[in-house]
Amino acid sequence: MAIKEKKKPKVYPKLSSYVFAALVIGSFSLLFFSTRSFIVDVKDAGLSFFSGMRGGIHELSSLVSRTVLSIRELAALRREYAELADRVARYEQLERTAVEIRQENIRLREQLGFSRSLNYRHIPAELIGRDPDNLFSALVINKGKYAGVENNMVVIAWQNGVQGLVGKVIQTGQFESLVMPVYDVGSFIAARFFVSRYDGIVEGQGGPGAPLRMRFIQKRARNEISRGDLIVSNGMGGVYPGGITIGRVNAVHYQEDEISMEVELESVVDFSRLEYVFVIGKEDQDG
Repeated sequence: MAIKEKKKPKVYPKLSSYVFAALVIGSFSLLFFSTRSFIVDVKDAGLSFFSGMRGGIHELSSLVSRTVLSIRELAALRREYAELADRVARYEQLERTAVEIRQENIRLREQLGFSRSLNYRHIPAELIGRDPDNLFSALVINKGKYAGVENNMVVIAWQNGVQGLVGKVIQTGQFESLVMPVYDVGSFIAARFFVSRYDGIVEGQGGPGAPLRMRFIQKRARNEISRGDLIVSNGMGGVYPGGITIGRVNAVHYQEDEISMEVELESVVDFSRLEYVFVIGKEDQDG
């Protein structure tokens, strides 16, 4: 039996060459386009990344700059505020000082006018303290032996247009003296009613706020005494000159079975506001 030979396919050289060339061109084309797109994508991604970083860095640096600037401005504002507050405080202090100086000048003019009206030798002084350790409720004035102050000299003051009795000197130093005020329990002043002329003794009761007491007033004077009557020193006893205002009647007390009566007085001197006083020379106290 004869073996049949298989037929070999026909080879078309030209067609194979065309196919191969087409495949090569297609492959290069795909490679070219895909590579370019990748490069473009990489470039775009890199551009976006670095643009974002540049923008973030710019925003961060701007934020830091604004923060630093704000801190500097805040510090400057605080300094300016402190300077302005200090300036306002100085202006207020100057204003208060000016007001105080004006008031002080008014008071000093009043004291000077009163000093010129006095008919006897006197020593102006200023109240500078109180002596709670003394046996008396002593006031401290800034004049002593060097200025001519002596024990038992009388001290008066000028307040609200009225000359009032403050007390008497009980102890002197070279530059300071102690004054026993009229409200002290050891103070006794020969006095009389300015209008009715009845006499009595004014005694202190221990405190600047406590009323004074005038005792040993003749009982028949009760019909001639009323609240608000003026009490003055009568000059007896050789210590207090006559005619110095002590106080005004605040209350009247009497008992039917007693031969004398007494009244309460309110001192004309407001010791809570006492600043300036005058020490009267003893040799010129004529009563």
